[in-house]
Amino acid sequence: MFVNMRRFRKYNPRLIVMFFATLLIMLNWESIDNRVLGHVKSYTYRYLYNSFQFINTSIRVSPEEAIRYSNHKYILNHENKCGAKDILLLLFVKSSSQNFERRHAIRATWGNVVYVENTFGVTIKVLFALGVHPEQNNRKLLHQQLILENKKYKDLIQQDFIDTFHNLTLKLLLQLSWKESYCRHAHFFMSTDDDVFIHIPNLIRYLQEIARNNNKNLWIGRVHRGSPPVRDKTSKYYVSQDMYSWLSYPDYTPGSGYVLSKDAATKIYQASCTLNASLHIDDVFLGICAKIMDISPKDNVFFSGEGKAHYHCCIYNQMITSHGHVSDIYELWGRVTDPLACQISSGLFSRLYCTLVKVRLLCVPFGSYSYPCKAAFE
Repeated sequence: MFVNMRRFRKYNPRLIVMFFATLLIMLNWESIDNRVLGHVKSYTYRYLYNSFQFINTSIRVSPEEAIRYSNHKYILNHENKCGAKDILLLLFVKSSSQNFERRHAIRATWGNVVYVENTFGVTIKVLFALGVHPEQNNRKLLHQQLILENKKYKDLIQQDFIDTFHNLTLKLLLQLSWKESYCRHAHFFMSTDDDVFIHIPNLIRYLQEIARNNNKNLWIGRVHRGSPPVRDKTSKYYVSQDMYSWLSYPDYTPGSGYVLSKDAATKIYQASCTLNASLHIDDVFLGICAKIMDISPKDNVFFSGEGKAHYHCCIYNQMITSHGHVSDIYELWGRVTDPLACQISSGLFSRLYCTLVKVRLLCVPFGSYSYPCKAAFE
């Protein structure tokens, strides 16, 4: 068969590109199909159907069965930590036994309760939620170290469940049940991770404003809407059809940082006492509990996504949380609390300047996983 070599050479680069593009798509089709079609199905379900009535019957269990998930023995506890004092915020930090340096850094920076009381005249309580180390060989040594740490700082709350990713819902139940038992009068409850930086001055001012307005049933954070369950078995977020068979999760906020008003925290805890808590995605489980109690999350764009916030004064001015901080936590704390480090006036020119800076930093496709582009105009 005669082939026109000139024509072949002319189209050869295009054919090669098309061939490899087709091959790449074929090799990754399952992943593409799971992500793209999964989100299409989920959004359709979330915005067209969106009743989630199935939740009331599908995972509800008897109180006797539900208590199995929260009935864990306290190893370290501080029942009188809150006392009768007026408390603006009970802040739980999810930590792991071995993360001594992270906890120390938090106490010295944004978790410094003495700084908050001296600066703002309000009381907050910062506690660390722990399970036991999954490796039994390390457990005894870590336990002795935790006893010494707890004796010095009196801020560790530990139960006897194994501290793994798949037991994060148990750690959520620890926090909710502790608040109900020992600190129910705290005006707000917050949960976060030990690699999250909290701009505590901004957070305190924000909560004080909410408290003045006497808002009820508040749940605040970075809201995920219409998120589909992950069906990829290689992902740590994998959820089987048997565990959760529907196309979309109820709206929820990531476990890296969210705030509940005290009445919302009580209602969500009450819902958790009626549900099968084997779903290990703790923030989704919180969303299910909230949905049952007809509590909807309020989006705050300055609660961080997966990435770190940009290092810039215009960002610090409105930051609430930023994710992924360990080694730089002292540096960032210095930047956000030093009045000479970030001096930006409140005039029109300064506001315009900060808007342009935030547009450049946040409104770049695939360039930021901290705050969304709309945060530039807040």
